[in-house]
Amino acid sequence: MVHFKYIFFDLDGTLVDSSQGIKESFHYAFKKLNQETPDDKILRSFMGPPLEVSFASVLKADQVAAAIHHYRSFYKEKGIYGVRLYEGIPELLSRLNEAGCQIFVTTSKNEPTAHDLLSNLGIDRQFEQIFGALPDSFHKADVLRRALKTIKAAPEEAVIVGDTKFDIIGGKEVDLSTVGVLWGFGSQTELIEYGADKLVDSPQELLSILVQT
Repeated sequence: MVHFKYIFFDLDGTLVDSSQGIKESFHYAFKKLNQETPDDKILRSFMGPPLEVSFASVLKADQVAAAIHHYRSFYKEKGIYGVRLYEGIPELLSRLNEAGCQIFVTTSKNEPTAHDLLSNLGIDRQFEQIFGALPDSFHKADVLRRALKTIKAAPEEAVIVGDTKFDIIGGKEVDLSTVGVLWGFGSQTELIEYGADKLVDSPQELLSILVQT
């Protein structure tokens, strides 16, 4: 039995480990602006929120747009290839499709880049649609609202699966059920703190929550 009709997946840290490409892209952006790159702890905290938020936390307001441009230029050319699927994800997606679930990507990553990344990995066709950051909607709640409106889904029919507090915060803002995964960039502590409805250690455990066999 399918527990949720619509399943929204975060991308970075949930479906894919993109940490290498993301870090290299941040390094490039800061170098182009002649700015010192923040330490690894801070860079790790940038893996989840929109680029607009991350760069604004360490740069002057008039530098943010240029930083995003440099980041995305590098990521599109090189960083996008420093990505791997987490073990068990291809099997999870196949099982969900077989069970009749409608699965989507809802990410704060730039939407065209998200399409390219998933196409490169050969799993883009596993999803009904891919929703990402656009200039006028880049927070997770904005992306989720756009997804719900586009597919005409009621919040109680859907769940967001993600690895950071930003996924949980965004999901709760639009009244979705929330599942936190423990293999990504976030921490169990923050997922609990922000009220994830469920936590899972593996794609296999996630499947058991989303589909009752």
